[in-house]
Amino acid sequence: MAAPKTLAELEEDVARDLALTAHPRAPWLEPKRAGGAPVLDCLVISGGQCGLALAFALKRSRVDSLLVVDRAPSGREGPWATYARMRTLRSPKDQNGPDLGMPSLTYQARHEARFGAAHFADTRNVPTELWHEYLLWFRRVVGVPVRNGVAAGRITPARTDDGLPCLSVETSAGPVLARKAVLATGQEGVGRWWMPEAVAALPATVRAHTADSIEFGALRGKTVVVVGAGASAFDNAAALEAGAARVRLLCRRAEPVVVQPYRWLTFAGFIRHLHEMPDEWRWRFMARVLGMREGFAQDHYDRVRAFPNFSLEIGSPVTGARAEDGRAVLETPKGEVLADFVICGTGVRMDPALVPELSACAGNIALWADRYAPPPEEADPRLAGFPYLAADSAFVEKRPGETPWIRDIHLFGIGTTMSFGPAGSSINAMAIAAPRLAAGVTRGLFEADLPRLWAEFGAYAVPQVALDPGP
Repeated sequence: MAAPKTLAELEEDVARDLALTAHPRAPWLEPKRAGGAPVLDCLVISGGQCGLALAFALKRSRVDSLLVVDRAPSGREGPWATYARMRTLRSPKDQNGPDLGMPSLTYQARHEARFGAAHFADTRNVPTELWHEYLLWFRRVVGVPVRNGVAAGRITPARTDDGLPCLSVETSAGPVLARKAVLATGQEGVGRWWMPEAVAALPATVRAHTADSIEFGALRGKTVVVVGAGASAFDNAAALEAGAARVRLLCRRAEPVVVQPYRWLTFAGFIRHLHEMPDEWRWRFMARVLGMREGFAQDHYDRVRAFPNFSLEIGSPVTGARAEDGRAVLETPKGEVLADFVICGTGVRMDPALVPELSACAGNIALWADRYAPPPEEADPRLAGFPYLAADSAFVEKRPGETPWIRDIHLFGIGTTMSFGPAGSSINAMAIAAPRLAAGVTRGLFEADLPRLWAEFGAYAVPQVALDPGP
């Protein structure tokens, strides 16, 4: 069978494939209301790639009363059009992602329909802007319902008119009621972007995080210091391309990490089953992975090494910082480093108390520190601060009985890493992780509806045979 030659032909294939694989088609959830207001079956917070993949999986399971909200305007969801400053994705070009295994919905299918199969074969890695275009196309062709410009806030418990538990979610567009809520907020889900305290105390005019909006044109002729040696740090060291006079990248380690641990663990057994393993094995694997951090690729290195005014300085953790004459002065074991501007590629720290959606329950969210004590040689307070999640990726109570309603708040983001591995932040894991989380959501909805479903089953009397009344 010939591959589609245009996007229009591909979209016809998508429509056919969706129809052919729609079983089971029967609707099974009934509309709910609370105080006269409609209650969604599920509210997905964030319309980035994780939110879209999850919403698609839920739609396939006939969770029809579904909404995705995103605080960004349409086309600006997720990192790809904002702070993702790499030229290409770090994942292999033939990965499966939001398509959930449907060939006509894969990135490759769209790329080939637009540019041809030979062009895809010649493409080494997926350009970032094309991946962003693909996500917007995917959202449209599968019909994910998204409301942009809506920021979610505090989540509190509520009840439907027929007595079932639900959630009330404050949003910038007014309260939204939902039986289930999923935080698909990527890197920020259960914490905040982090930088060393001394750097954070500097005036905002001389420092930023890699996740911030940065006007690189303003750095022309400036000395820029990048703190960190992961992939995002190297992406931002490319300030050199905007005309920075010098970029110094400070690596705290004695040797930079050149091994990418995520390459090893991207196999079905790990992605699908890590969360089912004993805590000591989950901790052991993920402590090793997160201790190494996400390494930079050859392309990241070559991009900045092409500039003679770039330097990678190892064994240089930032131990202090101060502002002086409109510049930043960073203290390191090897001496002071002067910078016109500092960019921190230092990742995220977990802290549910900093997340507006979790402000009513943050103090009772179980963390790994509450559930598992690793051997002293494996202890790491940073990792102990990750949430300890249930098998359906829902939050678990630290003190049972105080906030039982948090079982209906699920997480799909970087905060799932200690419990599930790279399931909430990796394109490579999405084809397994999104259906698993969707199944957790539908299991909860099904369990809560058991009395109604039992009654409906008892009343079911649709004959499938017309008997002959004669002898």
